[in-house]
Amino acid sequence: MSTSSESQFNSSPPQSSASVLGSLSSELDRLAPRFDVEASQIRILQSPSQFYETLKTKILNAQRRIYISTLYIGKTEHDLTHPNLKVSFLTDALRGTRETPEPSCASLLAPLVADFGPERVEVRMYHTPNLTGLRKKIIPRRINEGWGLQHMKLYGVDDDIIMSGANLSTDYFTNRQDRYHVFSSKEITDYFARIHYAVASISYLVRPDPDDPAGYLLQWPDSNQAPNPLDAPGEYVKKAGALLNPLIQPLVATKGQTQPATDTVVYPLAQFTPLLSPDTSTEHPSLTTVLRHLSTPAFANSRWAFTAGYFNISPEFKQLLMASKPKNGTIIAASPWANGFYGSKGVSGMLPPAYTLLARRFLESIQRAGLGEQIELKEWRKGTVGEPDGWTYHAKGIWVTLPEEQTPSITVVGSSNYTKRSYSLDLEVNTLIVTRNEDLKKRLGAEQAWLQEYAKTVDIDEFTKPERRVSIVVRISMLIVTLLGGAL
Repeated sequence: MSTSSESQFNSSPPQSSASVLGSLSSELDRLAPRFDVEASQIRILQSPSQFYETLKTKILNAQRRIYISTLYIGKTEHDLTHPNLKVSFLTDALRGTRETPEPSCASLLAPLVADFGPERVEVRMYHTPNLTGLRKKIIPRRINEGWGLQHMKLYGVDDDIIMSGANLSTDYFTNRQDRYHVFSSKEITDYFARIHYAVASISYLVRPDPDDPAGYLLQWPDSNQAPNPLDAPGEYVKKAGALLNPLIQPLVATKGQTQPATDTVVYPLAQFTPLLSPDTSTEHPSLTTVLRHLSTPAFANSRWAFTAGYFNISPEFKQLLMASKPKNGTIIAASPWANGFYGSKGVSGMLPPAYTLLARRFLESIQRAGLGEQIELKEWRKGTVGEPDGWTYHAKGIWVTLPEEQTPSITVVGSSNYTKRSYSLDLEVNTLIVTRNEDLKKRLGAEQAWLQEYAKTVDIDEFTKPERRVSIVVRISMLIVTLLGGAL
């Protein structure tokens, strides 16, 4: 038999996109809850102002419920309340109180409770069980969030929810680029509401207190579903895990389902590692499954794009992306001049050069693996932070385009930065979308394109420039954070 005929005999016809996606979905069905939706139920927003106007309009027109999970809320966001409905806010205690006794997220939200009453506004603040005792006393407030945060971004109004990486402050509404997907689905919004209220029930309650210099008190209600994490961190984790684990597992009705009812499937993903022992989180295993599929014959010559505002991709995901040997792979990260910490005073000012060092190391590993022609690193920059018309970049996500196709069939959107910290210390939620719908695929392709409008490919020579050199102080500081159990 000739070589050509032998090759023809051994080759198998390429799988259809429906078959490829069906095989992936059958694995994901065993890992995470699944919701079949119409592609028209997903709307993709482009700009910070569009995000703000959409959220504000939905809140003003709300009829039944409003719940908001975010890292922090800015100083002027009082218009995110409703004249008749109760608004439930969930933020982070470390980030939300670090400026105390100066104005902080907590002191700025507490007056809302006083003005509208606890029956109309509830403010909860999650505190990680990983920062207690002596460690909490010695770690500076400015960097203590490196030991764990409430990092979820859930903006639920009636039967719609906005999934994003954006927080709620003026810059996120004006000149801080992120991603924003609106899901018009009662089932998905109900699902994330259960997550929101469960975490709120194991978090501090913010009470206004005009007699306290800070203007507020953090109270641990007797009705909470777990003990105070500062007093009994071990028991707190045990109770929190028992509460959250059942909420994030695959739904019995859809587990093992292979025939989708629609052409678009949404998988809510949760990463609650600090609260689960053993860790039954769904984000890391689900994304690992997707990335492993990239190295299979069915995905040969596929294309992917990956972005994170703070580029410090987990080592496992880095290896899986490199092992995929894509037709084209694109990493989009914030330029130091588009990093939200650029120009900051003190320790946080070291973060942009720290991420520069990590980006350089990644590029070096790409070159060592001989993948320089297939995988490129782009840096996003629109002006300079702190200067007129200067923007910051905070988008995060993954897009996968199947072989021989032009637009993505798979994307992930939500709060995660896909770092070691995301998978060990923070609370994260995301949505994984798998679609065969051509209109949605085109819209995902457009999103991927506009996020690269201000992104420029960089090579290793860029990092040899004097302004990109990383000092020994930054390198030592990165090591100290790691040794103390924190992460970037």
